[in-house]
Amino acid sequence: MLNKKIRVLVVDDSILARKIIIDGLSTYPGIEIAGYAINALDAKNKVKQLRPDVMTCDVQMPGMTGLELLEKLLPEYPLPVVLVSSLNLGVFDALHAGAVDFVRKPDGNQSKEEFVVSLAQKVIVAANAKVRAPRAVKAKEILTPPVLGNVGERVIIGLGASTGGTEATLEVMKRLPEDIPGMVIVQHMPTGFTKMYAERLNRLCKMEVREAKHGDEIKRGLALVAPADLQCRVARTATGGYYVTCTAGEKVSGHRPSVDALFTSMAETVRCKMLGIIMTGMGADGASGLLEMRKKGAYTIGQDKESCVVYGMPAVAYQMGAVCEQVSCENIAAALLRRLKIKG
Repeated sequence: MLNKKIRVLVVDDSILARKIIIDGLSTYPGIEIAGYAINALDAKNKVKQLRPDVMTCDVQMPGMTGLELLEKLLPEYPLPVVLVSSLNLGVFDALHAGAVDFVRKPDGNQSKEEFVVSLAQKVIVAANAKVRAPRAVKAKEILTPPVLGNVGERVIIGLGASTGGTEATLEVMKRLPEDIPGMVIVQHMPTGFTKMYAERLNRLCKMEVREAKHGDEIKRGLALVAPADLQCRVARTATGGYYVTCTAGEKVSGHRPSVDALFTSMAETVRCKMLGIIMTGMGADGASGLLEMRKKGAYTIGQDKESCVVYGMPAVAYQMGAVCEQVSCENIAAALLRRLKIKG
C-alpha cells in the first residue's frame, strides 16, 4: 500500500531516552510508533505481538544486552534494527549480529534535534534494507583469490561504503593479504566510532589498519580509515609519493567524510595504478567520483544487488557506467586480487 507508515518499536531501558526517541520520531509523518519495550525480554514479546517494520534498540541494557537480544531474535524474526549506542565497542558486535545501522546517543557534542534527525533518516533507510544475520559462507561461494605476487609498481586502492558497510568492508578486508597495496577507506559513521572501527579491522585482518591522520603516507600493507566528520582525500608529494589529507570542510554529496571526495581526489591526483570499490549504502555518494576514476583508467568494482544491505550507492554507480565489474561482497577481494596479480 502506498504511503504506508513505518511502524517502529522503540527498545530502551531509559525512560528519558524512550521519550526523546518516541517524541522525536512521532513528528515524522511517515513514521508511526508501534510501541515500546523497557528491556530485551519485553522486546521479544512486543515484536511477536506488534510485528513492527523497524526496531530501534539500545545496545547496553541491564540483564540481556541489545547484542544478546539480536542473536536470539533475528534468526526467528529478521526485522531491520537501528542501534542506539553510546561510544561503545559493543555496537560492532551488534552490527555483526544483523543490525542494519546505528546512531550515537546525544552527548555534549550533539543536540537532541540532530540525534532525532539522524535516527529518523536511518529508520527510513532500514525499512527497505535487507537483514543479514551472520552466516558461514560455503567454500564454493568464494572465488579462490590468487596469491599476490611482488607488485613492483605502486598501486592505490580506494573503498567507500555506507549502510551495511561496516560488516561488508570487513568481509572484503579479511580476505586480503598482509602486503595489500595501500588502501583508503571511507565508511559513513558517527564521530568517535571510526577509530574503534579501524582497531576492530586491525584485529581481524592481516594488514595494518588504523584511523587516518592528516599527512599519513599511503603505503603497502596499510589501510587507512577516514576519520568521522573530516574530509579525507589523497594528495601527491613532490617526489611522487602519496598521502592523505584529513581536513574540516563542507559536506560533499551530503557526507563528511564523503566517498565522492576521496574518489574525486584520486582521479585528479593519482598517477599510478589505482582501483576503486563501491559498496552497500543509501544514496549516490561515491558514484560520480568512481566514474571520474574509471575515466582516468582505474579498474572499478561494485558490490552486487543480492549481497547489499542497501543497493543504493553501487546501483547509481553501475547505472552511470562507473563500474567495470559487479560481484558479491564475498568475492570482491578475489576480483581485486585477480586484477592486481602480476603475470609470470
